Amino acid sequence: MRKAPLLSRAQASQEKKNSSYRNLKTQKTLLTLAFIEAISIAKIALPMILTGLLLYTRSMISMLFLGRLGELELAGGSLAVGFANITGYSILSGLAMGMEPICSQAFGGKKHTLLGLTLQRTVLLLMLISIPISLLWLNMKEILLFCGQDETIAREAQSYLFYSLPDLLAQSLLHPLRIYLRSQSITLPLTFCATLSIILHIPINYLLVSHLDLGIKGVALSGVWTNFNLVGSLIIYILISGIHKKTWGGISLECLKEWKPLLNMAIPSCISVCLEWWWYEIMILLCGLLINPRATVASMGILIQTTALIYIFPSSLSFSVSTRVGNELGAYQPKKAKLAATVGLSFSFILGFTALLFAIMVRNSWASMFTQDKEILELTSLVLPIIGLCELGNCPQTTGCGVLRGTARPKVGAHINLGCFYLVGMPVAIWLGFYAGLDFRGLWLGLLAAQGSCAVTMLVVLGLTDWGLEAKRAEELTGAVLVVDDSQKVFKAEIKEHILILSGDVDQTKEVEEQKKLKAEIKEPILNLSKDVDQTKELEEQKKLKAEIKEHILILSGDDTDTCPRLDTGPVALATGQKLDPVA
Repeated sequence: MRKAPLLSRAQASQEKKNSSYRNLKTQKTLLTLAFIEAISIAKIALPMILTGLLLYTRSMISMLFLGRLGELELAGGSLAVGFANITGYSILSGLAMGMEPICSQAFGGKKHTLLGLTLQRTVLLLMLISIPISLLWLNMKEILLFCGQDETIAREAQSYLFYSLPDLLAQSLLHPLRIYLRSQSITLPLTFCATLSIILHIPINYLLVSHLDLGIKGVALSGVWTNFNLVGSLIIYILISGIHKKTWGGISLECLKEWKPLLNMAIPSCISVCLEWWWYEIMILLCGLLINPRATVASMGILIQTTALIYIFPSSLSFSVSTRVGNELGAYQPKKAKLAATVGLSFSFILGFTALLFAIMVRNSWASMFTQDKEILELTSLVLPIIGLCELGNCPQTTGCGVLRGTARPKVGAHINLGCFYLVGMPVAIWLGFYAGLDFRGLWLGLLAAQGSCAVTMLVVLGLTDWGLEAKRAEELTGAVLVVDDSQKVFKAEIKEHILILSGDVDQTKEVEEQKKLKAEIKEPILNLSKDVDQTKELEEQKKLKAEIKEHILILSGDDTDTCPRLDTGPVALATGQKLDPVA
């Protein structure tokens, strides 16, 4: 009786070991899946980071050529670029992002034809939006003069924008093509094409600006030329590689239909992007109202260039995570989509801490690459650590926006950006900068408040996400546009063939039934005729029998009644079959 507790304890110990083993095995499986997902995200993100750095280099090259032309050209070009970003490029970039959830989820769900149709719709949408943007750019000088800008600077800015008008067409093609490739996890060819275009960008600038002496016009045209080189190389790659065969069904009138899903994604995405882009432009305007506007505006320009450089990393991660989440939701894999979001957000925190360390390490030397002005150097050194802290919130916030795009919820991102940047960050920046006496630092502390609140809100929203529901929504989104996928054409053709065969069998069955009915109709009078013939024969036989009976009766009636007894010849005798034999 004393051994039973020992046996019970041994069994409990063994069950505990088995449970621990199962938990360890599950943890190893999750770690393995997370590692595989991290590799998938990195394969998309790393080429995009290289592409972003290359495109950043292109803008720096253009600024260097503007600086060589003189102070007036640099001021006019910088003003034009800022105006173009606010009124043009931010809008096109934001609208193009509307195709990202549709394409990534369609690719995950193997609805390849939808990618080609969405590409056509987005290009058409951006081209249509470029028309009012062009009209706005053509009247930029009057707008700047109305805002109180110097006339000579406004004239140079107008010249730069006029020759940048073709760039709207290039951007209308470039943004959709990049998203079209990225949604299929194809990013490395974009890096090669960007490298080629940047290599050509320097000689193009030299040809137009220095050799042909076009001045600020040459800088604008060189940017347009480089973007068209990038678009052309991407199209050539797509055609040569053959990746378009599954997704491209040719230019179709179908692209003029079913715009509602695209617009539902594009408009909130555009609002979200513009709200964030415009914040920095507003910050520059606020710097002009501070105690020392010359130094603060110059320092703000350097710091915005710095944040643009750092932003390449979280934005590339954001696009990568958006693609992975969208692909998995499109394939109806909610658990894998959640894992992709979790791994991406983990990467974002690592990027945030790295950016903080970078900002602290270069705080005393970074501004010296741009200027030797002591006042500007001091302001930049003072604010760089604050920028590092901002990136602790910006990296998760940017990645969270990517997750929301992957789940086709850009409206949520737009609401978060509006609330955090303009209802939290802006009042804090104005109060600290102008009323609390923190001046230039106060504006950046306002940005820190915006980024921090945005990151916290984003994490709460993502933590409450029902991934099963999002997978169902992905089915609804990609199924909202009725398209015949190439992978299903053979199957549907076979079904159609069977339907035709079955319909033929049905027709044959109907024909047989009609023939039977006709035969029955023909047979019926024949049967009736045969019955009439039989009745006629029966009547004749009866008549013949009656005639024979009558003949016998006549014979008998002619004999002597005494020698022949009387017979009953009535109906009873006939009915009973009585013999009519004579009696001897």
